Amino acid sequence: MSEDMSIESYLAKGGVLSNPHNVPPRYRAELLKLMTSFVDSELAGAAGFADIINLGPGIKSRIAAAKIVLEKTDHADMVLKLMAEFGVDAERYANHHPWTARLDRDAAIGTQRVQQDMRLAVFNYPLTTWADAVVMNLLMGRAVCVQLADFQMVSYQPLAEVFRTITPVEARHAELAEEGLVALIADTDAATLQTSVDYWWPRVAASFGAAGSDRIESLKTMGLRRNSPDEMRTRWQAEAAGVLKQIGLSPA
Repeated sequence: MSEDMSIESYLAKGGVLSNPHNVPPRYRAELLKLMTSFVDSELAGAAGFADIINLGPGIKSRIAAAKIVLEKTDHADMVLKLMAEFGVDAERYANHHPWTARLDRDAAIGTQRVQQDMRLAVFNYPLTTWADAVVMNLLMGRAVCVQLADFQMVSYQPLAEVFRTITPVEARHAELAEEGLVALIADTDAATLQTSVDYWWPRVAASFGAAGSDRIESLKTMGLRRNSPDEMRTRWQAEAAGVLKQIGLSPA
């Protein structure tokens, strides 16, 4: 990419961004933010779910939960390897923040990030029970699938390839959560599960970000986003509501 050509013009002409040496500074900064948010969210999500594994009602459910924790950590590692090509110390990265740290259950932070941690705000809230964890993983799993459908088309080709590899695995996580919730509804008070749905629904919805942001439009021109937060949130709401209704629960 020539120094006198804008990122927008380069992409419009069919240019391909494939290594740290052919990306301009502004693009590089936004690309690293995207990767950092994904890695931090995967590490924090895995850490929170790991604490709940032994509450699983049987050995099969615990194995499934442990597999999800392993795969989410592996997904973080895959993106970290790309970040290392930009100078990030991948070996030390996983230890730079207490990924198990959580806020009070009633904390109201909206979409805010905490300190230097770039995890999505939803991963700052604690899981309380196995049923609560299954509900959260169903709703957030569906959200991740919607987000990855957007991210696997990012203009930085190595990252797009990683996201395409990750997508079917994350989709299976959402399926496992749905299967787990179906099993729970048979012998768990529906009101208890509905309480968890009511708690997590707005927090997962907030993970798509604020609408009407000038930054989102800028990301679109750089090929780092395709859809707006509202478009992705609307898709998630329809898909998640459909799943809940089939199970006998209602969206918040």
